[in-house]
Amino acid sequence: MGFSKDNLKGIILALSSSAFIGASFIIKKKGLRRAAIASGVGGFSYLLEPLWWLGMLTMIVGEVANFVAYAFAPAVLVTPLGALSIIISAVLAHFILNEKLQKLGILGCVMCIAGSIIIVIHAPQEHPITSVQEIWTMATQSAFLLYVASVIVLVFILAFHFSPQCGHSNVLVFTGICSLMGSLSVMSVKAVGTALKLTFEGNNQLLYPETWFFMFVVATSVITQMNYLNKALDTFNTAVVSPIYYVMFTSLTILASVIMFKDWDDQSMGSIVSEICGFVVVLSGTVLLQTTREFERSSSFRGGYAPLSPTLSTGLCSGNGEFLRHEEGDVPSIDEFCLQKQ
Repeated sequence: MGFSKDNLKGIILALSSSAFIGASFIIKKKGLRRAAIASGVGGFSYLLEPLWWLGMLTMIVGEVANFVAYAFAPAVLVTPLGALSIIISAVLAHFILNEKLQKLGILGCVMCIAGSIIIVIHAPQEHPITSVQEIWTMATQSAFLLYVASVIVLVFILAFHFSPQCGHSNVLVFTGICSLMGSLSVMSVKAVGTALKLTFEGNNQLLYPETWFFMFVVATSVITQMNYLNKALDTFNTAVVSPIYYVMFTSLTILASVIMFKDWDDQSMGSIVSEICGFVVVLSGTVLLQTTREFERSSSFRGGYAPLSPTLSTGLCSGNGEFLRHEEGDVPSIDEFCLQKQ
C-alpha cells in the first residue's frame, strides 16, 4: 500500500519520537545513578548531573517530534507507534543498565514490532485540512460532543466519587482519569499541530479563537493527566500501571479519533479489521513486555518506563533520587504488592 507524503512524514516523526523518548529514559537513569553515587540517594543532586539534563533534552526532542507527527498523520497511526519507545527502553536497559530482558519480554518486543508494521501498512490516509475551523466543525459534531460529555462525566465520577474511596487500592481509577483526559488531549494536540503547520505554510490560524481554545484544552488535560498519572505511579508499581495505562489510553484515543476525524470512513472492512488486529498484537506485546520485567528494576526508576502520552511523558521527569530508593532493596512479588494495596 502506498503512503501519502504526509503519512510518511508522520510515520518517520513518530518512529523518531519513540527512539528519542526510549533512549531518554536510559540516559536519565544513568544520570540519576551518577548523582546517587556522588551525593547519595534523595534530594535534588540530579539537577547538577549533565547526563540527566541530556536525558531531559532527548525526551523533549522526542515529544516535539511526536507533537508534529499528529499534524501529518492520523492518531490511529501515530498513537500505537508510541509502544516502540517501551521496546527501545527495554532493549537499551538490557545492554546498558544490565536489566535483564527475559525471553517472554523479547517475544513482547517482537509482537509490538509486528503489530506496528500491520498498523502502518493498513493505516488510513490523512485527510487534507485547510483551516482550524474545519477541525472545529469536526469537534462540534453531535457524535463527538456526546463522546466529550461522556468523558467529562466519567472523569468527574472517578475523581470525586471513586478516587477518595478506592483510588489507592484500585489502579483503574487514576489510570482511567489519565486515559480519558488523554484521548481529549491528543485530539486537541492534533488540532493545534495542524493549525501551527498551516500557519508556518503562510495560512495564519492564530487569528482564529478556535486555535486558542484547543490550546486551552491541551493545557487543562495535560495538567490533569500529569496529576493523576503521578498519583498512580506513586501508589502502584510501574509494571502494573504502564500496560494498563497504555491499553486504556491508546484504545480511547483511537476511538476518539475515529469519531472526530472519521478515520475509518474511507477504508474497507478488511483494512479496518487488519488495523484492529495489529493494535491488539501491539497491546498484547506491550502487556507481555511490561509484566515480565524484573520488578526490582522497574520500581527503581518509577515512572521511567511509562510514557505519559504521545505528548506528555515529560510530565514524569520531576523525579529525584527517590527513583533509586529501591535499587538495592527487596521488592515484593506482585501478589504481595497487590495485598499491600488492599
